[in-house]
Amino acid sequence: RLNADNARFLLLAVLILLYMLCGAAVFSAIELPTEREAKERWEARLENFTRRHNLSRADLRRFLREYEEANVAGIRVDDIRPRWDFTGAFYFVGTVVSTIGFGMTTPATVGGKIFLIFYGLIGCAGTILFFNLFLERLITVIAYVMKSCHERQLRRKGVLPHNSRRGSGTSEVDSLAGWKPSVYYVMLILCVASLIISCCASAMYTPIEGWSYFDSLYFCFVAFSTIGFGDLVSSQNTKYDSQSLYRFGNFVFILMGVCCIYSLFNVISIVIKQSINWILKKLSCKCCHRCQRRLFHSRSNVVMPGNVRSQRNISIETDAVNESDTDGRRLSGEMISMKDFLASNKVSLAIMQKQLSETANGYPRQMNSNSKQNGFSGGVGALAIMNNRLAETSVDR
Repeated sequence: RLNADNARFLLLAVLILLYMLCGAAVFSAIELPTEREAKERWEARLENFTRRHNLSRADLRRFLREYEEANVAGIRVDDIRPRWDFTGAFYFVGTVVSTIGFGMTTPATVGGKIFLIFYGLIGCAGTILFFNLFLERLITVIAYVMKSCHERQLRRKGVLPHNSRRGSGTSEVDSLAGWKPSVYYVMLILCVASLIISCCASAMYTPIEGWSYFDSLYFCFVAFSTIGFGDLVSSQNTKYDSQSLYRFGNFVFILMGVCCIYSLFNVISIVIKQSINWILKKLSCKCCHRCQRRLFHSRSNVVMPGNVRSQRNISIETDAVNESDTDGRRLSGEMISMKDFLASNKVSLAIMQKQLSETANGYPRQMNSNSKQNGFSGGVGALAIMNNRLAETSVDR
């Protein structure tokens, strides 16, 4: 099991590195010519300005450098609202705890920077917990709605009786008890929900902020995904038409968008995990065929045990035992040694102790074996919350 996790981790690291290299190549090819053109235009304007006003280039650059420092402190050429009044500070802490961090407002004092460290430590942890709880409830609602639609389809086909929600004897009804939505359907629903929220928010930002609709969509993704470049920031002007209503709508859209995109990222990560498992399975199958051929030729005189298992009934509880090193020897036909026998018994005792502890504490609930088939199994953090809720949906009903 440890070797499989290490292989999955290394493969994911290599894929992310290749993904970053490809992204860097694409962005460099697209953005570098524009950057060079902008730099040439700026140098020409700077040269013309120094000649027209008889200024030294060093003095002008010193003045521009001072303006950059003032810009970091919140001073702009255009008339904008104060950065550190109560509403501006509330907007700032919202970007901190949500991990967006636009960067248009940053603390300049030592006391503010020290306070931000402790404030962000607790605030970010609490907000991530809120996102996880939101994800748990969102997956529960999606699974409930999709299961109701599935039951309605079965009633139309005549598999389920119309007077009761659960049948009594058919195999289709028995399988419905452990039915769970596909991870791809959940991903599709979250994609549609995120797209609807982004389009509605962009329709609000375009006339009020004066952005193009594409720039508004770009801002929505950057803000909702908590990337937060800070090149476009909403609600920064001094006055708006219906200012209070606009700021409330801005807060609601950012909150809903961050929650939906956060949930979507977790579902996409499950799909990525499935793809990595599929790649590793294909690689392991090729390696296993080669190893079996070598073992067949090199171990032709091995003593065979009386009973060799022909089929593996893997459950979640016994997964660690079946994937141990000793299991590979038993399946290959080699007689198990005393050392391997004792090692397997230690693993069995550890699993038994874990089951007794979970039973005494009242968790976790038993999951149907079909839970592995739809992609929702295992996970850490938000993935574990999502998988557990999908596993409990059929039991709760």
